[in-house]
Amino acid sequence: MATTLQQNEQPLVVLASTNTIITLPDDTLLLTPATVTVSPVTGKILSVVREVLPGSSFPPNTRYNDLSPKFLLPGLVDAHVHLNEPGRTEWEGFNTGTKAAASGGVTTVIDMPLNAIPPTTTLAGFQEKLRASQGQCWVDVGFYGGVIPGNAGELLPLVEAGVRGFKGFLIDSGVDEFPAVSSKDIALAMTTLKDSPTTLMFHAEMLPPITESVGDYVQISDPPLAPKGDLFSYSTFLESRPPAFETYAIEEIVSLAELAPKLHLHIVHLSAVEAIPILRNARKEGVNITAETCFHYLGLAADDIEDGDTRHKCCPPIRSQTNQDRLWEEIVEAQGEGCIKTIVSDHSPCTPELKLLPPHLQTVDDDSLRPNMHHSDSGVDMTLPSDQTHDKSCSHASSRPELKPTDSGVVMTLASETPSPTEEQPTNPLSTTTATTCCADTTHHPNPAPQQRLLPITNTNQGDFFAAWGGISSVGLGLPILHTIATDRAAHGLPAPDLVDMVRMCSQATAQQVGLYHRKGAIKVGHDADFCVFDSEERWVLRSGEMRWKNKVSPWEGRQFVGRVRESWIRGEKVFQLGAVGGGFVGGKPRGEAIVERRTA
Repeated sequence: MATTLQQNEQPLVVLASTNTIITLPDDTLLLTPATVTVSPVTGKILSVVREVLPGSSFPPNTRYNDLSPKFLLPGLVDAHVHLNEPGRTEWEGFNTGTKAAASGGVTTVIDMPLNAIPPTTTLAGFQEKLRASQGQCWVDVGFYGGVIPGNAGELLPLVEAGVRGFKGFLIDSGVDEFPAVSSKDIALAMTTLKDSPTTLMFHAEMLPPITESVGDYVQISDPPLAPKGDLFSYSTFLESRPPAFETYAIEEIVSLAELAPKLHLHIVHLSAVEAIPILRNARKEGVNITAETCFHYLGLAADDIEDGDTRHKCCPPIRSQTNQDRLWEEIVEAQGEGCIKTIVSDHSPCTPELKLLPPHLQTVDDDSLRPNMHHSDSGVDMTLPSDQTHDKSCSHASSRPELKPTDSGVVMTLASETPSPTEEQPTNPLSTTTATTCCADTTHHPNPAPQQRLLPITNTNQGDFFAAWGGISSVGLGLPILHTIATDRAAHGLPAPDLVDMVRMCSQATAQQVGLYHRKGAIKVGHDADFCVFDSEERWVLRSGEMRWKNKVSPWEGRQFVGRVRESWIRGEKVFQLGAVGGGFVGGKPRGEAIVERRTA
């Protein structure tokens, strides 16, 4: 009988490293040698010993893994990801989006309520989202609900159903299903949720009350009218969304906070440092408000963005190097007076067609070509021309669309095609690789695959920052981004976080933000055995083929990084190993789960 029991007993799982970041009982983080034992039945951490024990300390059938000298970290919790399924699955989906997360040590993602169709603004929409996720998640996935005009009655049912928080826009979201909220809508959401254990989050951009373009229409967040300047110039786009958009929105939110003094308010993807004093002052006055920033605001700067490189478009925009430096200073102070407590990806992908890429950036497989879906990003209603053959020369147009204001924003009427001189591809400040300058120069593209061709985009709109969809693809890339830039900053004597700080902001604090810290974001007894194995020394360059998200478009392509995720574990099971067969995804099937437990904290 004893022999039979021993044979049927599942072996212990043990991970050890001389460089492990554990969580102490008082929730402080410590870098230390450690050995972590995991229950093969529950997937929970059974013990954490602050030394590296040899494999001989455990039963013979133990699955023992000494990962030294690589870092053993708690799995990252990315609290801001757009998976877009169902409805816009051609932009991203559960399968590809969670694979990308797993490849970068992210073991939990929280899905935003847009850009799926239907959005997660009703209980019925949430249930449809859950059905779409079944059997597709390679990491655990939690969900946010949305706040839009008229759905206040859906908020508490969504809380009961297990959403981790709510998000609303104070400016046009870019998709018709998710309209912006007014101050009255915000007030109603606050009073509805004031006694609920949840987080109310805001895309905090709003037109200032006095602008040349909008006059008295600020209360309904009309989009800006025709911008001034070259639409293919990043500086024109940047000037169209100044810091005042963010500061005015945050001031509006803070002014309403007294309606729900206990409710956690949160500003998503903060980019403008001018908002920091407003948030700090509000926190000093007792307002329960925090902010997050994103990997792209910490690693990309407007100073380096070439005209026409629409891979960099996002809202709020990527700002100056000076602005970026101040963001770094703020996150270093996150344990003190800092208001930015978390760092997330805001992975917001779309099809290559919607990015309106210049010729040298736009080759994709025929199989991945998808229809151009309607959107109205940046207040521009982009109506693409009927089928036209793309000019395969290396020129792109200098002709500018005529912008005609309408009641709802701007309708773009495309001008006739007029070629202009070749535009060079941008160089990447952190990259040692050389960018090509010409899509038709086969010396830069030896033996192009026969299934590849240029997208059917006309010369009139390639590289137009106002017509292109805004969003940066980066889920699973956050740890290498932070580590690379922090290492460089530290080498130059500039404020920079270390790996312990990165775990605090990308695992611990993000888990706390969404009410999952009782099981996620820590190497601690009783928590889920979710781990990230990180090699802090490896140098590598991101290539298109290494992007696991659905559409291989990102401004991070070609960048050189220092530090790479080697393995990811979910509840004691390895789900990703760099270099393994099957693209590195271990086990052959997704092991992630949809998180629908009701939030209690």
